[in-house]
Amino acid sequence: MNEGPREEPGRQSARSGALLRHLGAGVIAGAADNDPTTVATLAVVGATTIYGLAWLVVLLLPMLVAIQVISARVGAVTRSDLETVVREQLGFRWALAAMVLVVGVNLITIGADLEAGAAALELLTGLPWPWFVVPLTLGIGALLALGSYRQVARLLGYVLLIFLAYFAAAALARPAWSEVVQHTVVPSLQLTPDYVAAILALLGTTLTSYVYFWETIEMAEERPPLHLLRWVEWDAAGGMVFTVLVFWAIVVGTGATLGVAGQPVATAQDAAAALAPLAGVWAEALFAVGLLASAVLALPILAATSGYVVCAAFDWRRGLDVPLGRCSWRFYAVMLGSLVLGAAMTHLGMEPIQLLFAASILGGLGTPVLLVLLLVLARSPRVMGTHRVSGLLAGVGWATTAIVSVACVIYLAQQLLRPG
Repeated sequence: MNEGPREEPGRQSARSGALLRHLGAGVIAGAADNDPTTVATLAVVGATTIYGLAWLVVLLLPMLVAIQVISARVGAVTRSDLETVVREQLGFRWALAAMVLVVGVNLITIGADLEAGAAALELLTGLPWPWFVVPLTLGIGALLALGSYRQVARLLGYVLLIFLAYFAAAALARPAWSEVVQHTVVPSLQLTPDYVAAILALLGTTLTSYVYFWETIEMAEERPPLHLLRWVEWDAAGGMVFTVLVFWAIVVGTGATLGVAGQPVATAQDAAAALAPLAGVWAEALFAVGLLASAVLALPILAATSGYVVCAAFDWRRGLDVPLGRCSWRFYAVMLGSLVLGAAMTHLGMEPIQLLFAASILGGLGTPVLLVLLLVLARSPRVMGTHRVSGLLAGVGWATTAIVSVACVIYLAQQLLRPG
């Protein structure tokens, strides 16, 4: 029987090898969304609403998937990071505005995440958390300064496995599964100021700019061949599916314990510490391990994104794969400087919840502008050619932008009209 032409074994092996090399970037970028700022926001949501906003976590899935897939396509097609595309296509002013929004949120988030990572180590070791801030900062800085892009990506890929601890912690919390399912599939919406602020914080911390900026940076570094574009997009979507499942597990775990007990928390580390008397010491330890993994995964990406964005805005040489002696010193200065500034923030005496909430709200307010820039470029035939984003994917992208914009308008109106 004639089976038709067969692909040569060598060529088939090469194609498989290329596919494996370029897969995994989307999973890392998506999982980086689960940084301690997000964990804290989700823990507060679970502690205050029990499972009341579980439906919003599920609603995040198509929104996050669409934005991440669009970002992956822009990076793969243009072979450039998003900041570079903004500068080249829309001009320096828009690039500068994007840079300020991204780096401003990143600096606050780095400070909050360093403190959260150090606090997780305190929970696991019993030693005071300030002892761990400098070693954690130095460790992340050394990884970025001495490691190549692929070494950094490979290490972060292993960290993903630790996120399974959140699922174990949720199971140990013994939630009322019937209530979990009900609140997950049946939306309930209130327009009180606190509720709207919680929604905006949740949208801002999950649709945070460094995640989709980093997706384009990964694609610019990986340079996947366009015949693998569909697989690259599936990789980006898969990363967000995994991440949203982790979000849901955090809400369920904290809702079943802190929410049911009526015990408020201010930070993710507070949530981890409070789990011990409610769900056992193993639940506390697992949540703390997940929190530490969140910090270790997010901090290098936050600092590197800031370095890429600043250097792209001014067209300075950049890249983790460019040797330190050949790369612009500004690239490493921005990365390491952002870590130093973040470490300094942990010693300013600011309440962690204020830092975390400020990062989430600021991120939410800046998100519509950055999403519009992303979608305008992704829809442009001049930028994307035949790979321009259209149809359902574009529709979900614009709907996501509209939802975040409405939340911003309502939040700002309530703040302006609030008495006193």
